[in-house]
Amino acid sequence: MNLHPKTLFPETENLELLNHQLVTKRDLLNVVNALLTELKTIKKEDKPAQWLKSSEVRKLLRISPGTLQNLRINGTLNFKRIGGIIYYKYEDIQNMLEN
Repeated sequence: MNLHPKTLFPETENLELLNHQLVTKRDLLNVVNALLTELKTIKKEDKPAQWLKSSEVRKLLRISPGTLQNLRINGTLNFKRIGGIIYYKYEDIQNMLEN
């Protein structure tokens, strides 16, 4: 994370003055708010979609279409078919890998 001082201290016109000032409660609040904003964006990026298509599951597990079909047929991996598209719950994939 690389934040510009202007982001943390928007009220300071001359950034050189920061070298000779004490940290105030407002400064701490600015830093905390910037960190929280950054953490929220990181958390959103790390969280995969709740439902994945077959191609996404194959990439995730590094398996072939036939292997994925076998997982469906023998009941190892639950799925939902909507129209012609098969969806897999991310939580089910995690559970399958843990067991």
